[in-house]
Amino acid sequence: MPQHQHNPLLLAAPLPPFADIRAQHVVPAIEHALAQAQATLDEVLRASGTPGWATLIEPMEAMGERLDRVWSPVRHLHAVVDTPELREAYQACLPLLSAFNTALSQNTALYQAYRSFASGPGYTALSAPQRRVVDNALRDFQLGGVALQGAQRERFAAIQTRLSDLASRFSNNVLDATQAWSLSVADEGALAGVPASALAAARQSAREAGVPGLRLTLDLPCYLPVMAYAEDAALRKRLYEAYATRASDRGPDAGRFDNGPLLHEILVLRQEKAALLGFANYACYSLERKMARSPDEVLAFLRDLAVRSRAVAQAELDELTRFAAQEHGVASLAAWDIPYYSEKLKRRRFDISQEDLRPYFPVHRVIRGMFDIVERLFAIRIRDRTDVVTWHRHVSFHEITDADGTRLGALYLDPFARASKRGGAWMDVCRTRMRRGAKVQTPVAYLTCNFTPPVGDQPATITHDEVTTLFHEFGHGLHHLLTQVDIPSIAGIGGVEWDAVELPSQFLENWCYEPEALALISAHHVSGEPLPATLLDRLRAARNFQSGMQMLRQVEFALFDFRLHMEYQPGLDVLALLDEVRNEVAVLHPPEFNRFAYAFSHIFSGGYAAGYYSYKWAEVLSSDAYARFEESEVFDRDAGADFRREILERGGERDALACFVAFRGREPAIAALLRHSGIEPPPAADAA
Repeated sequence: MPQHQHNPLLLAAPLPPFADIRAQHVVPAIEHALAQAQATLDEVLRASGTPGWATLIEPMEAMGERLDRVWSPVRHLHAVVDTPELREAYQACLPLLSAFNTALSQNTALYQAYRSFASGPGYTALSAPQRRVVDNALRDFQLGGVALQGAQRERFAAIQTRLSDLASRFSNNVLDATQAWSLSVADEGALAGVPASALAAARQSAREAGVPGLRLTLDLPCYLPVMAYAEDAALRKRLYEAYATRASDRGPDAGRFDNGPLLHEILVLRQEKAALLGFANYACYSLERKMARSPDEVLAFLRDLAVRSRAVAQAELDELTRFAAQEHGVASLAAWDIPYYSEKLKRRRFDISQEDLRPYFPVHRVIRGMFDIVERLFAIRIRDRTDVVTWHRHVSFHEITDADGTRLGALYLDPFARASKRGGAWMDVCRTRMRRGAKVQTPVAYLTCNFTPPVGDQPATITHDEVTTLFHEFGHGLHHLLTQVDIPSIAGIGGVEWDAVELPSQFLENWCYEPEALALISAHHVSGEPLPATLLDRLRAARNFQSGMQMLRQVEFALFDFRLHMEYQPGLDVLALLDEVRNEVAVLHPPEFNRFAYAFSHIFSGGYAAGYYSYKWAEVLSSDAYARFEESEVFDRDAGADFRREILERGGERDALACFVAFRGREPAIAALLRHSGIEPPPAADAA
């Protein structure tokens, strides 16, 4: 469409010009990009002679990268500055992209070209990473339904399009339900116990919304402090019920954003999709791109963690129950009491709270200190740039170079919560590394969090838990940004087995507890004084507070997700299955009205379907990897160089297990995870 050829979305510019993107441009731009992709595909298929790397693989890789680069800013803006117009345009593009990608994966002529290449002499002459690209493509053709014929092929395509739409609607419902609820509080006395920082944010929220007093919301920077500190149990219950019933058939907005019908349709279609491809269930289909070799291996792994953790978790719950009864006269703990009395018990045992730590973690100091830490670990340099246009005034841009000045990549950092921004924290791909002739296109990442924004003229400060979240997402970012792989489909996080993709993110979290690292990321936001040694000692002592309960919570979510995708049949009671899982592994049981599954975006709209176990699976890898630094020193340059070279730079060019073994010198062991989590004590020699 010539009239749109100069649309900013279509330019192969160094960075997406976010300020120029308009909702009305989106659909024409995507249509044009898809037309260009189709033209590339047609040209590849018309090429005569034996398929080769330069005539088949390279142009297909470039086509996929360019289409991703056009879609990336649209997808991102929909998540962080959503508007009705942008959402409408985004939804309109989903079926276009789904139809193209499905047709591509089912293109028999293209598949045969890949097969012909894979069986010829050109394939054997390839490097190991290049062969992996071809092997992955052949696998993905099979998973994309290339072998299907006639009505089955058409049905598979329809399922793909519908699932894309349902996932988006599920996510939209969670966002809309979260932002639809608020509570105006006229009397500040009703919020007794809530920290001053949260009260100031609630006042600012009220001013921005044009309401008097203070305004409470379900955004986590507001919700979590109220649940942990508000003395009024009725207030805590009110927020808990609103949060636990988001996007469901229960609670204050019952039925308004109900994800119940959507999640059932998603599950039905996933099972049908798996069956069309010959899999027993969707869990089996999901494992085709993961390290785990079978459903039985995943279930055994999760149940082993549950068995190891349960006694510790039960002891923690018993301690909390006794504390609430003896110290506060509470005979039984409701779900909305757990965070409140846990915080009080933590204060009693360790004389510390997240709010004690908050003043020592101003956001700007944490970010710069985090950069200093990875500069020391991986011999890189990170500098701020102010000449790059972003989508919001709070978004910063940072360029990463090697020690010799060679550009490696760049990062957009969007730290604060705001209206029309999806909750949570994540890293996403803006641009992928790719070689273009003699030049290399370097990668760019989006890093998104939802911290409390600055209030008035005070700098934004965050809790230590939020510091850990930031490090986690930056670990993902480094995996994307430090890659040295020049082929897009296996560069960065591309092609990495999904149950290993959390390795770098969870690995980097460990530095949030190391004294040398904390000295770089902490300083009182007023006085500039370092984190006192007493607070540092208490922080480290409290690291595994209720870690057994936390472990079981993650196992519960993971086991529910995996069994759901193994066992789902139309008519299955999803909530009953969740209760069954809880009866098996949990020590805490929420009230009947809780609708956790209805807002479980990770598995219904976030790519973790039959894969939520990945967090714990990868934590075995990350804990064991970090143990190498514990065996020497936390800023061991040789270990840092090895981690960068063998894991961060490798992307998906080889198996994740091979990457780990190259770094650690052996296969992973679970001991470090159990020790770091306080589930099992260290060996006697280590303890000594």
